[in-house]
Amino acid sequence: MVVTQENGAVNGGRKLTPQHIADKLRDRIRSGDLRPGDRLPTQAVLAQEFGVERGTVRQALKTLQGDGLLANVSKGSPPRIAAEPRGVTSAGEEPQASMVSLAPRLASAFSEPRVRIDVVSYTAETLMIALGEPVRLIHEGRMRPESIDVRILLPSSDITLAFPRPIEGQDDGGRVHQRWLAQRNAQGQVLRHNLRALRSSHGIDVDVSFRALPFTPPVKLYLLNEREALLAYYTIERSMLDLGSAEMEAFDASGLRSPLFSFEKGTAASRDTAFVEESQKWFDALWATIATELTLS
Repeated sequence: MVVTQENGAVNGGRKLTPQHIADKLRDRIRSGDLRPGDRLPTQAVLAQEFGVERGTVRQALKTLQGDGLLANVSKGSPPRIAAEPRGVTSAGEEPQASMVSLAPRLASAFSEPRVRIDVVSYTAETLMIALGEPVRLIHEGRMRPESIDVRILLPSSDITLAFPRPIEGQDDGGRVHQRWLAQRNAQGQVLRHNLRALRSSHGIDVDVSFRALPFTPPVKLYLLNEREALLAYYTIERSMLDLGSAEMEAFDASGLRSPLFSFEKGTAASRDTAFVEESQKWFDALWATIATELTLS
């Protein structure tokens, strides 16, 4: 079974937060288990499923509504999945900004015998969710790569992050930093587990490596098989962060809502090829020089 962050939290005995529940529901939307127009279960049913209070479920639904993934959110009836959720664009479409969703692009990359994915990000959230699609296809027997090599660059836990950060005052006790660090580590661990599990279940040669950057990346970058680059900008905005016992207003960015711009080698635009090649050089240089060992604990 593919382990998710939420299942891991339940098994570990920790109470699920609104963010955990929102992440789980996002995963279901992006994997196709919940499709545009489908109604979610009632808050009471969701509260029972996740073992939390209804207020926790309501906060999770507000988060998803803000991300544009839910429509018709009201107290009278369960919300529906948005007809065209933001950031969930099919690979066959060609929007003006060349935006693509990550899951189908990963599925395409995983259809090749040897898979190489290089990532620069400030958490592994989007990648963790999107990898559910190719992993599902492998378990269904619809694809079977020979090897999977994933390298991920994330901010170091030793630096002062540009975001998230409190809007007013200092991060007393480092609560905002610790929240980010817990998410970074948990998401990375789930991602690594789900991929490494393919070794025993399907005999696929899997290598997942993490290294730490001495800065907060202002963009996220995905390099797929050295042939496609997907770039998104982190847009900083005011957010309410759930710190467990309290909430804090902070400057933060939601990578899930950031549109991805696609550049592919071999297209009519030669600058696309140049962008992919230079992006790969940039990543390789960071990995080999200023990036340091990263331990997910």
